[in-house]
Amino acid sequence: MTKEKNDLNEDLEEKGAEAGQESAPAEQESAAAEDISPEAKLEELQAALDEARDQVLRTQAEMQNLRRRGERDVENAHKYALEKFVNELIPVVDNLERATTFIDHDNDVFKAVGEGVELTLKSLLDALTRNKVEQHNPLEQAFDAELHQAVTMAPHPDLPANTVTEVFQKGYTLSGRLVRPAMVVVSQGGGGDESKG
Repeated sequence: MTKEKNDLNEDLEEKGAEAGQESAPAEQESAAAEDISPEAKLEELQAALDEARDQVLRTQAEMQNLRRRGERDVENAHKYALEKFVNELIPVVDNLERATTFIDHDNDVFKAVGEGVELTLKSLLDALTRNKVEQHNPLEQAFDAELHQAVTMAPHPDLPANTVTEVFQKGYTLSGRLVRPAMVVVSQGGGGDESKG
């Protein structure tokens, strides 16, 4: 039993010595903290405050940017939601326009059908216009690479260079965004002497 008491006393002494060693660094740190002057503490706290303010400003700016980006995405979704549908309707407009060119208005049998096709085409174009779809027919206008796709260039004696001389397919825009470029022939200028540009 005495041996057990001796072992127990030794364990307690070791633990007490360890606790004393652990408390010594804490006491040294608190003594070192007391050695820091109030001006140094003030500067340290001011730096921390400035950093916190900067972080708050950055977070507010990031949130504002996210809100703006979200608003812009929603606006674009509303603005261009019809783009796929418009792409499906454009060939219908092309076909109705082709049909009107082949109608014989002198033939009484086809005259009523021709008028019906023309009215249908007009109604469809009006509906597209109401939904901010614009048709572009650039005949005899200056070539614009943003809106036109040049199929070929050809000399034209009456028109200056880079002028649309023929339109194979009209172009369309939806709220100012290009849906389909106009496919055109572009003038090289008079007599074909000029080089292709």
